[in-house]
Amino acid sequence: MNSRLEFEKSLSGKRILVTGSTGFTGGWACLWLHSIGAVVSGFSLEPETTPALFDALGIAADFSTVIGDICDYDAIRQAVEDFQPDLILHLAAQPLVRRSYREPLSTFAVNAQGTAHVLEAARHVKSVRGVLCITTDKVYKNNEWEWAYRENDPLGGKDPYSASKAAAEMVIQSYAASYPWSEGKGPAIAIARGGNIIGGGDWSEDRLIPDFVRALIDGQPMTLRYPDATRPWQHVLALVHGYLLLLAGLESDHPGRYARAWNLGPQDLKSHSVRDVLELMSSHWQRPQLDYMDNPLPEAGALALDSSLARNKLGWMQVWDTEQVVEQTAAWYRDYYNDPAAAREITLRQINAWREGIEQ
Repeated sequence: MNSRLEFEKSLSGKRILVTGSTGFTGGWACLWLHSIGAVVSGFSLEPETTPALFDALGIAADFSTVIGDICDYDAIRQAVEDFQPDLILHLAAQPLVRRSYREPLSTFAVNAQGTAHVLEAARHVKSVRGVLCITTDKVYKNNEWEWAYRENDPLGGKDPYSASKAAAEMVIQSYAASYPWSEGKGPAIAIARGGNIIGGGDWSEDRLIPDFVRALIDGQPMTLRYPDATRPWQHVLALVHGYLLLLAGLESDHPGRYARAWNLGPQDLKSHSVRDVLELMSSHWQRPQLDYMDNPLPEAGALALDSSLARNKLGWMQVWDTEQVVEQTAAWYRDYYNDPAAAREITLRQINAWREGIEQ
């Protein structure tokens, strides 16, 4: 580990509870936090996939994780009371759009009611100074505009996932207004609206890169219905970097500067299609059989975020462009499948590469 960055110094020694610690983003966030000396505890469901990043990184040996469901208020309240955190990073969610169509009730319960449970627990445990709630770029009412959405644009959401995350934001706004930190009635609350992410260690269902990895490892063809659809691409470390900056801000002497919504979206202006990304993945690893189906059916256009607020006020930045993001993602999986026991070393190496990019 190189010399610590200023926001890392602020978080060293702080007690940070991470909900969703067994998930993809949770694994990267917990390892970075642990590596800089934060005192971490997790609250999460069991890992959903095999393999799972949480297991591959050996995080269970670093700190305790309470296996529980944020839909169980008593469980999350007890976990917060037992750990007495300074900060909470609330990542736990049902994050899959297609699953939200199959399971709308549980999606609303986890994403909206679960957020209420976390915030209710936080306001009753006086050690908690700040809570960072993670939502999504999909909380915005998608008007198919050509310009990027800013933090004060209207929220909406047609599919259950998007609507549940917009509902979570209403919950957050209510808690922030009803129990203001400035009057000592609750913690300072920030929201991070992240864009589409990729990176090593994701084995979720219905996601492009995990599907590519499974096709390659299983020796099966991969069929793409929308190969020319363009999406914004950023590495999971871009979001984790932003989350740590915001956590440090909530712990500072001026939490009010950070207790608001922040966009953390891709900044690479060059457009990259699904086809481009998979061919890049293949060039840095191996190429499974890729079958591209041109499908004339329309799909929603990509929703772009204006992240100038985070760049200007937080000093947040994208260290890698899209080609580098894909290269690093391919390298993670390639090296992992060459030696699964090296997952932690691979992940720490990429965290340090990102940190070096911040310092330059």
